[in-house]
Amino acid sequence: MKRECGRTILAAILVGAALCAAATIAVAQPAATLTHVHGLAYSPDGRKLMIPSHHGLAVYEGGKWSKAPGPQHDYMGYSATRKFLYSSGHPAQGSGLVNPFGLIRSKDGGKTWDKLGLEGETDFHLLATGWNTNAIYVWNPAPSSRMKRPGLHFTLNDGFAWKRAAAAGLDGEPRALAVHPDEPATLAVATSKGVYLSRDSGERFAPIAAGTEGLAVFFDLDGKHLWYGAFNGRARLARVAIAGGLPVLMDLPPLERDAVAYIAQNPFKRSEYAIATFGRNAYLSGDEARTWKQIAKRGEAE
Repeated sequence: MKRECGRTILAAILVGAALCAAATIAVAQPAATLTHVHGLAYSPDGRKLMIPSHHGLAVYEGGKWSKAPGPQHDYMGYSATRKFLYSSGHPAQGSGLVNPFGLIRSKDGGKTWDKLGLEGETDFHLLATGWNTNAIYVWNPAPSSRMKRPGLHFTLNDGFAWKRAAAAGLDGEPRALAVHPDEPATLAVATSKGVYLSRDSGERFAPIAAGTEGLAVFFDLDGKHLWYGAFNGRARLARVAIAGGLPVLMDLPPLERDAVAYIAQNPFKRSEYAIATFGRNAYLSGDEARTWKQIAKRGEAE
């Protein structure tokens, strides 16, 4: 699903990522050198901030970066729920596993993974899950044995059966997906034309933020707000009530030729948020995005 970006400053931000929202933080050494990131999520107890990459899972815990135990796979489309981790991607060299994974699930924080189908067929770059539900949404890149057409699909039974969504009203190239923490039929999509919300399992979408480059989306665990990252001349982070109303711009750290790629919220301490950027920077805020502490700078641990 990778493709070249347009002739805007955003092209510099999205080098190597574009549609797949790829700018990521990865750990290639135990001492944590951050190179690529394909997601961002907290553990259920809020102690660990987990970042998937080309070389396994990187973990920020207690002010330090480390490598998570488990296989050093190339995780793509990584997403977390209260009970499980879900991902797609490619197996580590020498693992003997079929490439690509299709859909996989971990019950133990990434140490081991279960196969949920489409092995050897599909690599989902855009994948999202509901925190308290078993809803999984993907943007399918090409026809497969379980999805006859490309586009938006979802499953409510861990990939046993998939349904295609019409996605009427959705405009632009999809860049990121998010699923409501409690309502399986409510999801958001960030595209090159804006941010869109659906309440009927993706059959119909309405713009919640139009006229901007949508890059990241995340449902607050309160179930009432949607956070999104965008680019409109400069990087922006906003929060909007899904019941209606105008978006509220949130404070961001200084981002030079950069933008927000991923957003996460600590489920144990909900005033704490994390963001990762396309420029391989990562930040934490303990006061609902009023101030930020940098924990990775251009790929180097802080």
